[in-house]
Amino acid sequence: MLDGFVPWPEKFAERYRRDGYWRGERLGNLLRHWAKVDGGRVALVAREQCFTYAELDLRADRLAAGLHRIGIRAGDRIVVQLPNIPELVYVCVALFRLGAVPVFALPSHRSNEIKYLCQYSGATAYVIPDVHQGFDYLQMAEEVRTHAPSLEHIFVAGRSDVFIALSDLDADPIVLAGPSPSDIAFLLLSGGTVGLPKLIPRTHDDYSYQLRATAECLQVDQHSVYLAALPIAHNAALGCPGVLGTLRAGGRVILASSPSPSDVFPLIEREGVTLTTLITPLVLLWIEAANMFGAHFPALLLQVGGALLDPEAGWKIRPKLGCTLTHWFGMAEGLLCCTRLGDPEDVIIRTQGRPLSAADELRVVDELENDVQPGEIGQLLTRGPYTLRGYYKAAEYNMTAFTPDGYLRTGDLVRITSDGNLIVEGRIKNVINRGGEKISIEELEAHLLAHPSIRRVAIVAMPDPVLGERTCAFVVPGTSVITLDEIKGFLFHRGIAAYKMPDRLKIVDALPETGLGKINRAALRDRILN
Repeated sequence: MLDGFVPWPEKFAERYRRDGYWRGERLGNLLRHWAKVDGGRVALVAREQCFTYAELDLRADRLAAGLHRIGIRAGDRIVVQLPNIPELVYVCVALFRLGAVPVFALPSHRSNEIKYLCQYSGATAYVIPDVHQGFDYLQMAEEVRTHAPSLEHIFVAGRSDVFIALSDLDADPIVLAGPSPSDIAFLLLSGGTVGLPKLIPRTHDDYSYQLRATAECLQVDQHSVYLAALPIAHNAALGCPGVLGTLRAGGRVILASSPSPSDVFPLIEREGVTLTTLITPLVLLWIEAANMFGAHFPALLLQVGGALLDPEAGWKIRPKLGCTLTHWFGMAEGLLCCTRLGDPEDVIIRTQGRPLSAADELRVVDELENDVQPGEIGQLLTRGPYTLRGYYKAAEYNMTAFTPDGYLRTGDLVRITSDGNLIVEGRIKNVINRGGEKISIEELEAHLLAHPSIRRVAIVAMPDPVLGERTCAFVVPGTSVITLDEIKGFLFHRGIAAYKMPDRLKIVDALPETGLGKINRAALRDRILN
């Protein structure tokens, strides 16, 4: 067990093992079965590259041996920032086999976020591409390592004269002890609701169950073809069932460089894709592009979540794209709810379905955390066999994030229908959901207040028909005028990811306050609407 990890209480762990949710699986073994029984089966396709199960399994073994040779050991944290390329898959499997712990960063993260992740996790290594979409990760890595004293190695998928190329780590396979199923398998990023993101520990036990249960729910098996259109570093594309769940089931994974229709529509047709995962804004984009591309995918199951789906858009999915919809609500912390394949179409479009597991425990509560009446709106609390019991190295924050009996306070406002389906109504947390990417209001305001021309600032969400929400900055300026372009340039030089930049700027003389002296964000939202 790593310091800072909060395990499930023993009575719950015993129950989850006894009832078959946790079966002692290790994520490093998810390629083993198919590599042995049908090694020539195609496992992974990425542009011109194609890997069978036997080839992918061997790549992971040889990389694990090479990493072990230079000192990577069980429990080491490794920040992994790779786009959807084959290296991301076999790097992860290699680390799982070693018992080292990937810390998943998004390709869009920049130096500010990466320095934080390396420092907070105590990472000993950092894995990057050389260049991706015109951005030089090698230059950023130079900056990061000067601020992260724990970093001993930087590994590159590509070429580098300074850092270690992944291809140079190739070594003959060795016998590895591997981790315990109850150990942390990897760390995901939270939505960053207070300051910078918290780290979410997922164990081999709990994530193996999630892979198995989501695959069973969506009938994913060795005949399935999964398209990874979203970044694999997101929980949705990683393991719901995503890339890992499809490989565990013996299916075929197709890696896309982007989710744009011009990139993925030909792949869906050519590869016979049967399942993919999208966030709501991308669904709208696909619907708009369907006629232009002549898109019609009757064999495709479209898994949609990440932001509220407008029912009007939901009703267009089948007639415009030809595919079937499954509607999801979930979080990297664990809980997943979804509509089932046999549900009525109205249920699929208007609700987020039912909990994935019979062992998921849900409560809907009022402000005093008393259970509300059935059908009423309240905050969702949850615990279960794949929902964390504490954020990593965040003891003080965990005191408020969880109830004394272990329920996660999700911050989501929901109601549950008479037939048990969940409907998400909104949030109570200080976070903006911009097309599925969560932006911490507190973090962004702190960066903006560092600008010499900004005296006060308040960030609020403004509704958007495509992304769901965009970011508006209300700024009380100092002695000089400031523009939105200047703000974006300032944030860029501070190493802030592009999706966190304000979409709109409103200059004001003062910020409205509540009777308690806090910023009245409701009044600011009214100004946007009016």
